[in-house]
Amino acid sequence: MDVSSNAGATTVVDGKRFSTDDDDGTMHPTKSKARPTFSQPPVTATMNSVDYLDTTREFFVKIGKGGLLEALEKLDKLLLEANKPHILSKKKPVTWIGREITLGQIGLVNHGGLPKILTKPGRYPRFPLANWWARSFEGQKEISDTVIEFNGLTVVQVSQNQAAVVSDPQNQIFVIKNGGFVALATQGSYSVLSVVDQTHLPNVFTDQTTKAILGHWHEVKMRSRMGPSNTAHEFVVATFLDIPANNCAILQKGDELEILPAGQHCITNPNITLRKMFTRGECQTEMPTKDIFTRDQVPVSLTIYLKWQLMEPLKLTTHGYDTPYDALRDKTQSILTQIMSHLDYSSMVKQRSIDPNDTVDDGTDPNTAFLDALRSRAMDDLKYAALEYGIVLKDLAVIDRQFKGEIASTMDKLTTRALQAQVEAANVDRENSNRVKKEQGSLQVAQVQASARKTQADAEAYAIVANAKAVGEALQIDAQARAEATRLAARADADAIRLKAAADQDVQDAFAREMELRRNEVERIAAYGNKTVFVPVGGAAGSGAADAVTLGFAAGIGNDMRRGWGAEQQQPQPQQFGGSPKPPAK
Repeated sequence: MDVSSNAGATTVVDGKRFSTDDDDGTMHPTKSKARPTFSQPPVTATMNSVDYLDTTREFFVKIGKGGLLEALEKLDKLLLEANKPHILSKKKPVTWIGREITLGQIGLVNHGGLPKILTKPGRYPRFPLANWWARSFEGQKEISDTVIEFNGLTVVQVSQNQAAVVSDPQNQIFVIKNGGFVALATQGSYSVLSVVDQTHLPNVFTDQTTKAILGHWHEVKMRSRMGPSNTAHEFVVATFLDIPANNCAILQKGDELEILPAGQHCITNPNITLRKMFTRGECQTEMPTKDIFTRDQVPVSLTIYLKWQLMEPLKLTTHGYDTPYDALRDKTQSILTQIMSHLDYSSMVKQRSIDPNDTVDDGTDPNTAFLDALRSRAMDDLKYAALEYGIVLKDLAVIDRQFKGEIASTMDKLTTRALQAQVEAANVDRENSNRVKKEQGSLQVAQVQASARKTQADAEAYAIVANAKAVGEALQIDAQARAEATRLAARADADAIRLKAAADQDVQDAFAREMELRRNEVERIAAYGNKTVFVPVGGAAGSGAADAVTLGFAAGIGNDMRRGWGAEQQQPQPQQFGGSPKPPAK
């Protein structure tokens, strides 16, 4: 198990220890100069200190891979070898009565003021079923508990993100990380002062200027009693730091300074103190200046925008500044005072602001002295001066200035009027532009609507033409179909007549022919009625008499029918559609 601890005058920095020599009071880590890039943390340390857990101490056992029970067995053997009372109880559990110890638990027994540990699960009966003389059961504890303290026996087990601050019988402070120990103090005691969650420290380091979070910290204190009144006092014995990425801290030992990189750290050496925390990222803020007098003695107050990045924190701390802003503020005030003392009020009024990204004038305008001076001198001078403190100045701009005095108030009034006139002119231009855009929009809407109507009319005309064409094609197809049907019907009738005639022609028997004639006569009489007189047309040479009789008989019938038709003529006849009377039936 990865165990990390420190004791005495030792500072733990993510596994790197900064030890001090008690004789000369100097720090063993090699002092490194601040570097301009963050990719190379300026921390180097020599491992001269000895791990507290690696030191041979009486009745002190580290908890290894075997866990707490194995460490208790090792401690029990050490006690037996030193002729001391053992701590593991020899009592054997039963299953039917007594105090119960389950798996994952240990039992605590007070044996005349000495600790006894029950490690086997089961039930432990009381007196008189077992020998409990001068013994008392004090309860159970989980094997995985972080801290167990009982009658001088101390058990500490911490996880990866925890750190336990412990005071040994000689009041030496050491820190346990990602591990644990079992110890029995025969003189004094091991006191667990605190168990710290290194990833969630309660206190916050904040940059007062940019309000950026620089890191988190927590102090562990030990209470001691002193004096005739035995008054309790608290003393800081350990300081925990959680420094985010791209940030750093400055440690101080006497006149020596050292950079502490990002990570989780713990300081237990009282001779080493935390000086300050810094961020290596870009920062920006607005800085108001004090009153500065121009060459014509007009006071002016500026508001400067600054953007910087701290590259070498050791240089800044060596000059005695707590923040980069403090160093830039003093240099900016000094440089601006020198520049303003050579400028006139009239030239400053012409310019409202300064931006280093603007193009440089060609110098033909005599009213650009303020702009050119800040570009050419203030930015260059501040960049050069900031490098002395390990700061890289990245941007500078004047975002506001206020002139003071009577002439300044008069000029402000004139400037205000000019600005009002400009605003009014801009408003008029904006209104005109809005009106033009509105009319253009209306014209575009009308064009779109006309186009939509034209498209709709084209679609309707196309639909009418298509419908008429479809109707005409339908009529043509229907007429063609009817004509073809008529031709087919006529052809079928003609074929039937030809077939029937051919069939009649094929009949050679005289009797069959006679029977066919009789059948035709029957059908003819049935079709025209039994009163119909059929007149033969033409005939043979011997049929003249018969034809005469027949003509006479037909003339008589026709006379009778004529009389009947004359009577019908006396009745009114219906008119046809054309208005002419209907001709008599022939």
